[in-house]
Amino acid sequence: MITQRPKGTQDWYGSNMHKRTIIESIARKICKAYNIKEIITPVFEHTILFQRGVGETTDVVQKEMYTFDDKGNRSITLKPEGTAGAVRAYLENSLYAEVQPTKLFYVTPAFRYENPQSGRLRQHHQFGVEIFGAAGPLAEVEIITLLTQFMKELGLNGAKLHINSIGCGCCRTTYNEALLSFLEKNKDQLCPTCKERMLKNPLRVIDCKVPTCKTIVKDAPRTIEYLDEECKNHFDELQNLLTKLNIPFEVDTEIVRGLDYYTKTVFEFVNEDGFTICGGGRYDNLVHEVDEKQNIPAVGFGFGIERIINELAAEGVELEPEPAVELYVGILGQEAKAAAYQLVHKLRNAGVIVETDYLDRSVKAQMKYANKIGAKNTVIIGADELNNNKANVKNMETGEQTEVDLDKFEAFFID
Repeated sequence: MITQRPKGTQDWYGSNMHKRTIIESIARKICKAYNIKEIITPVFEHTILFQRGVGETTDVVQKEMYTFDDKGNRSITLKPEGTAGAVRAYLENSLYAEVQPTKLFYVTPAFRYENPQSGRLRQHHQFGVEIFGAAGPLAEVEIITLLTQFMKELGLNGAKLHINSIGCGCCRTTYNEALLSFLEKNKDQLCPTCKERMLKNPLRVIDCKVPTCKTIVKDAPRTIEYLDEECKNHFDELQNLLTKLNIPFEVDTEIVRGLDYYTKTVFEFVNEDGFTICGGGRYDNLVHEVDEKQNIPAVGFGFGIERIINELAAEGVELEPEPAVELYVGILGQEAKAAAYQLVHKLRNAGVIVETDYLDRSVKAQMKYANKIGAKNTVIIGADELNNNKANVKNMETGEQTEVDLDKFEAFFID
């Protein structure tokens, strides 16, 4: 239907739009303090970027991508997440040749064809940060610290940090052998997708949401038990840094994340209901997957803006209200229209939120409108006010009226 939006999308307006604006403003302010620069990448990319980067065994690639052939018969996909596009931009624009590390953030739409759920629509929006070129755990600490500050400034207090290590390619080989041996014993009870996953990427089975598979993998070997010395030292140092910075955390061996590009550290912030509200981790192999000539470590996170808004509601957090209309300028008579609007324009240039009449309503109707939009003050501009160069400003809450020279309105409202 022409007047009905597609399933899994939403229109942004009113209070939700105001909340989103505040969320993005806080995100940008914090990233500025961390010297993280904004990047905007295309809404669509070549499909192979996500197949190689996100991973062909993931639900995202197998089931959820919006993929189509363009008029040049090229396979194109609407971005399902922000990291792969940021990696492609980092490589294509040779940002690795500049001073390292490179720290980037984005606020981007993302598209996934899945059953719409609370906080995750088919078109949703992500605030994400990616740090390229830093191999040590302090990079993870930086983004975890940033997230902690971000949620604190939003007023969210219910999320707890869960961390895990899924190791690197070396220790993952040993782990995969142990996991595959375990899964073989329970193969008949696995869902069809996991039967395929266990042959291509056994770790993905740990992330399955099918109840029977979740029950089986509760007793499966854990990555943390198979870390080599380098990965273990990395994870130990991460925990030590978080402890010294007084950032509480819980080691959660069930976290593996749902995308193939993660290595070593993975983390999630989990609310009181056990629901993951954001997550991320290290992905030291992704840059190499996209460009085999480069081996550059990286770490990042993604936080859904819709999910933030849901979490704010769940915790009963009220963001600052929309700024009120400071003054409604009523117009009395055709001859006063230009002068009244000149006053409106002058005040707006000074940063005062002003409204006026555009519908040639009566003064009575204009005052009703001023009440309806919650204007703090009103003034009527007519021939008498213009002749006397004065007008009475009425405080709509107290009813008090103050006579103000027309050429001193800026000082009256700014001071």
